[in-house]
Parts: sequence; structure tokens; C-alpha cells
Amino acid sequence: MNFDGAAGARRTRGRVVMLVDNGVNGDSRVQKAARSAAEAGWEVVLLGKSPVTQPQSWRLGDAEVRLLVMPDPLARRRHEFRRAWLRWPLAYPPSGIAAHRAQAVKAWQTDLRMRAAELTLATRAGAGGGRVKLRQQALRAEQIAAGLTRKWVSFRYWQLTRARKGRKLRSPWDRAYTVFWQKMYGDGAWRKLEPGLWDYELAYGPVIDELAPDLIHANDFRMLGVAARAKIRAAAQGRTVKVVWDAHEFLPGIKPWQDNARWLPAHCAHEREYAPYADAVMTVSDSLAELLVATHRLPETPAVVLNAPAAEHGPTGAEAEPLPDLRARCGVGPETPLLVYSGAAAKQRGLGIMVEALPQLPGMHVALVVNKPDGPYLTEVKAQAAKLGVADRVHVLPYVSHWQVVPFLAGADVGVIPIHHWPNHEIALITKFFEYSHARLPLVVSDVKTMAATVRSTGQGEVFRAEDVADYVRAVRAVLADPGRYRAAYDRPGLLANWTWEAQARVLDGVYARLLPDAPGPVGDTSGSAGDPHDSAGPAYHTGPVGGLTGAPPRAGVTA
Repeated sequence: MNFDGAAGARRTRGRVVMLVDNGVNGDSRVQKAARSAAEAGWEVVLLGKSPVTQPQSWRLGDAEVRLLVMPDPLARRRHEFRRAWLRWPLAYPPSGIAAHRAQAVKAWQTDLRMRAAELTLATRAGAGGGRVKLRQQALRAEQIAAGLTRKWVSFRYWQLTRARKGRKLRSPWDRAYTVFWQKMYGDGAWRKLEPGLWDYELAYGPVIDELAPDLIHANDFRMLGVAARAKIRAAAQGRTVKVVWDAHEFLPGIKPWQDNARWLPAHCAHEREYAPYADAVMTVSDSLAELLVATHRLPETPAVVLNAPAAEHGPTGAEAEPLPDLRARCGVGPETPLLVYSGAAAKQRGLGIMVEALPQLPGMHVALVVNKPDGPYLTEVKAQAAKLGVADRVHVLPYVSHWQVVPFLAGADVGVIPIHHWPNHEIALITKFFEYSHARLPLVVSDVKTMAATVRSTGQGEVFRAEDVADYVRAVRAVLADPGRYRAAYDRPGLLANWTWEAQARVLDGVYARLLPDAPGPVGDTSGSAGDPHDSAGPAYHTGPVGGLTGAPPRAGVTA
């Protein structure tokens, strides 16, 4: 039994350090897991990545959240520091001098305009004569020089921009480079292909070692390596640390987050190298669990923790926040048909079809509740809306707190999931599916495998062919013609009860309890034991090779 000094005599079942590669806010799964684990009696510290240059911290229920400052110099490739002499010989060096020169020329021209204004005022005041004319001539010559200089600076800046954009790491040379390091180092090739992964290690690793956890919960593929290396260091010091890998995605099936030939092979190699170090694996769907078993030869099937909503996590009493109103934020009344999308904004998420269809759906409005309302993709979507003349019917809104999502979305008439066909989209019911369901919204979803099959089975919505505007319009019209029929699906006994976070939290706690069998039982468990983890969790996993990594390249002198 452990005692938390900060919380008086509060019993803890063990220290859990959770790792995530983002700023925590906006990642509802991670927030729910941290809070639920802490409520079950675990001492939870959630480490994330600060979006600013200062560390941040706060409490999430009984869990502590710390956002770490993570410098990322290794994320830049070596060629980004070099000049492209052959292709763009007049480009500025990539040192920041281009922005400095451009700003200096602007300042020069601003000063010239002010001096011209002063000469104009002097002339109006009668201070003419040869001296003023001489100054005017000199000023005009300087203005011509400044204009020519600005054109020269702009040209060199343009060459620098072209040089940066032209090196996308997807040429035949880059593919050959990728294959070479794969042949040389196998799964250790990520050190050459994606050295930026070390930036996470250097930021998180020392903090994990200082916290000395009993268990590390690594969310997704980047944090898996950080957790595994912490486990190795602890073993070398005589401490046992268990690792839970929470796989949110099927990595080989996602669209690469960076447009280059190295990103996906590097991250897949990194995942393969460190997957054996996981003592337990959990994931978001049965289909993904099966893929992980096949891909990594896991000895047992991972536990499944669905991305179900947790309305019970909201503050109560005086601390409770007023619930936001979706329609009020969109500026529409209850009689206006409102379609909602809630989630990450990216091209493969298919938001464009909701805007493209609006000219065929007169009177309907669209609410896009997204992580980056002012991001590049949403800028494109809003430009498309303006071009189609429907900008006044498209409302882009930021996320709300995860416990507010369900009542917030309930203000809409239809929940839309228009995602495109990518392998990773085919295999799971994503977070917004469960949020829409608990909001009792009729659904319009694209025909990705698992979600389409579920909607057809439950009768809670209509399925359309992904990226097919005409079929999307058909589905929306069908749902709005008889919304009560689709809402009635949620009255089926047990349907929504199985899609609650409370049920998922029991699975999570079972995984932890299995790995730490000597820990006390959950808070409120008078038996003094953790119970039988087989009731709710997957099995324990082997610890993997604690020692040197054969075939790995040298740790120092990482190149790109």
C-alpha cells in the first residue's frame, strides 16, 4: 500500500505514468483514462507535450497532468540546414536571414514614406528652395533603390521557399535511401529515417525515471518506444516496471502524417522494435486487436477499450460550467436543419463533402466542431464554402470539454462521419460514433467497413458511398425525412449501456490489476483484492528482450 503525501492518507494502488505525444486537451481518450485510473485508486501522472515554451500542469480529477517542453531540433532534416546551390543558387541560406532581410526592406520603405510626408509638409509650409528640392531628388533615388532591393530580396526569398518545398523526401533517391537503411539495420532503421523520435525520448525519459513508476501506460506508437526504454533503464537499476501499450491506430494503415517516403516505414520499424516490451496491449476495437496480433505476433489478443463518452467526468456543484449550446453558437433556431461533424479536421476525414453538398440541401446548415478551427485544411473548406455561396451556412467551432461533448452535439439533427477509405478507418468505431450515439443523433456515415456494418445492423442511420456527393445527399434527405425512425434504434435494451466509459474503465483497471497483482483492490473494494482481471481485461504479455538491440545503428551521430 502506498500513501500520497500530497493527498494526506489517500491510499494508492501503485504509481502509473501515462504518456501521450500531444497537449492532452482535445484527446478525450487519454483524459478519460487518466481520470478513471485515478478514481480507481492509482496514483496517476499524465505526461504530455506542451504547445508553448513553458511547462504546464493541472489536475484532472485526482490525476496530475504535466505538459513538458519538448525542443525538436532532430525533427529537421540535415538538408534543411544546407543551401541548394545547384537547383536554387540565388536562394538565401536557411538560417533566418531571408525573413530578416525582407523585414529590413519593409522598414526602410516605411521610413522613406515618412520622410516623403515630412518633405511634403515642409513644402506646404513654404520651406521650398533648392535645399528641399535636392532632398526630394535624393529621396526619389533612394526610393528607387529600395524598390529594386525589395524585388531582389523577394526573388531570393522565393528561391528559398521553392528550395524548401522542392525537397519532399519522396524522390527515387529518398526511396533508395529508405531501403538502404532498412537493409542495413532492419527495425533499427528508424534512427536514420526519423531521428525526430529521439526528441520525445530526451524530453520525457528523464521525467519518467525521476517519477519511478510501477506501470507506464504508453498511448500510441510514438510513446511506445519512450516507455520501453524507460522499462529497460529501470531493469538495469533493479526495478520492475510494467508497460501497457494503448494502440489507438493500425499504424501500417494510416495516411502518413508527413508527405515523405520515410515517415511510415520509420514509424512502423520503431513500433516493431518496441512492441515486444509491452507487458499488456489494449486497443480500440476487436478488428484492430486481431491485426495487432497478426502484425506483432502477440501471444494473446489485446483488451478492447472503446472510445465511449464519459459524461460523468464533468465538474459538479459550484464548479460546474454552463453547458454550451450548439445552435446558439451557430446562430440558428430550433427549426433549422443542422448537420454536425465533431473531430479532427483533415482531408481524409471527408469534411469537404458536407460543404460541397449544401447547394443541393437548401436551408440546411453544417456545424464543424474541430481541433484546429483556423488550420490550413479548414481554411480550404471555408474557401470552398465561399466559392459555392454557402459560407453563411457553414459554422466552424472549437472543441468543448470532453464531458460536455454529448449534450453539446445533441443540439444537432444529424451526426455525420464522412471519412474516406483508409485501412485504419475500416477497422474501428471511432470516438465521434459513440458521442453521436449517446446524443441520440441519427447518423449519416460513409461505407467504411466496421462502422457501416454497425449502422446497418442497429438501424441508427444511413450509409453512403464515401466521397460520393449524390449518395451523401440521398442519405441526408432520407434521415431528415423520418428522424424518429432512426432515433428509435437507441431504445434497444443494452445498446447504449454497452457503449459507456464506465464499462471501459473496468477493462482498463483489469489490465492494470493483472500486471500488478500485489496492488490493493480498487477504491471502495472492501475485499482488499483487485478481483479477477480475467473478468474484464486481456492477458499479460511477455516483457521482451531486456538488453542490447541487435542490428541497431549507433545511438550517436544520428543522420537524416
